[in-house]
Amino acid sequence: MHRAPINILLILLALTFLMDAYVFAGLKTLTKGWRSRRLRQGVKWGFLFLSLGVTLTFVVGIPSFRGAKGMTPFHEWMLSLFITNIITKLFFCIILLLGDLGRGIAGIVNKVNKHHTGPAIPSRRHFISETATLFAAIPFTGFLYAMLKGKYDYRVHRQTLYFDDLPPAFDGFTITQLSDIHSGSFDNTSAVQRGIDLAKAQNSDLFVFTGDLVNNAAWEIEPWLDRFGSIKAPYGQYSIFGNHDYGDYIEWDSKQEKAANLEKLKKHHQTLGYRLLLDENIAVEKEGQKISLIGVQNWGRGFIQIGDLDKALEGTDPDSFKILLSHDPTHWEEKVRYHPTRIHLTLAGHTHGAQFGVESDKWRWSPVQYRYLDWAGLAEQHGRYLYVNRGFGFLAFSGRLGIWPEVTVITLKRKA
Repeated sequence: MHRAPINILLILLALTFLMDAYVFAGLKTLTKGWRSRRLRQGVKWGFLFLSLGVTLTFVVGIPSFRGAKGMTPFHEWMLSLFITNIITKLFFCIILLLGDLGRGIAGIVNKVNKHHTGPAIPSRRHFISETATLFAAIPFTGFLYAMLKGKYDYRVHRQTLYFDDLPPAFDGFTITQLSDIHSGSFDNTSAVQRGIDLAKAQNSDLFVFTGDLVNNAAWEIEPWLDRFGSIKAPYGQYSIFGNHDYGDYIEWDSKQEKAANLEKLKKHHQTLGYRLLLDENIAVEKEGQKISLIGVQNWGRGFIQIGDLDKALEGTDPDSFKILLSHDPTHWEEKVRYHPTRIHLTLAGHTHGAQFGVESDKWRWSPVQYRYLDWAGLAEQHGRYLYVNRGFGFLAFSGRLGIWPEVTVITLKRKA
């Protein structure tokens, strides 16, 4: 581990231990009037034991995160509990600190004015401790739900798009899209099967998968081959690679081992019944009319950039209706929407919507929006559309809150 990450880790540990001490003091005040001594001791020392246990387990496990298996479900649970612990304590400490500052300022003012506050200050601090506990319960219960239920709370997002040059035979043509399966993170077989069944129930004409089948290694998808391979569509199943599929985020014994892993993953796509598009295109034909389906390897701002759009377009009719599969939405932002060849619709994923945020009919927010211009749903510029799938799976944080796992259904319609 380099010096900079070590320094950051040491600062983080110092802060979390300071928060532990502050929360412990707050709990001491909260439980002071309780009759049961055993309950008082259990709350205070139970918190400290759990908090320190989560922190130390996470720190000890850090070196194995980039090992031969990368982040396993166990690692992701460790990270998720650590994040939950930090955020919950932070909420508690902020309220407690605001209360203490208010009491301190009031004490100074009273001292200057020579007013006596009497016994009210301790009772105020007890009220502040109660308030801090209530506020801390909000992120704690939210993150707990995200880890236990939210990450498998699959939602269908439907989008109908109209084009004046869509071949008449494809009027009403439907596409089901999955993205970012991240099979190495799954820890609940029956829950994953519900998501697969939901995708199958859409009965779309075409099925596409837009990258990140695994977290790092080809073996991660092997327990799921039969299940995801059961997704079929009349006009075929097509897929591309995402940035995680290349195995760049774990340590390999050799370049040959890493290359062999990628070849193995290609074979797994074949076993799934997915036609893997590697900077190439195919024609989807219906009633004698055709549309072009194009697939590129990963190209993303700040990530691996080996996708070759020009190569993928070779042989396509410049006037044909085109659908592009490209994992990272920044490819559309920087290349596709300005390309001299019009690509009508690009299907992407990658962002996961940060797996955390708020979405409503009128407003939506996620921290990922400070990194990506287009991070979920539909974008359009000059008749060129981008749809960003929120992801089927999850990564690193073993949960989802507000940004739920997605099955996308796109319906193509011809303008009258």
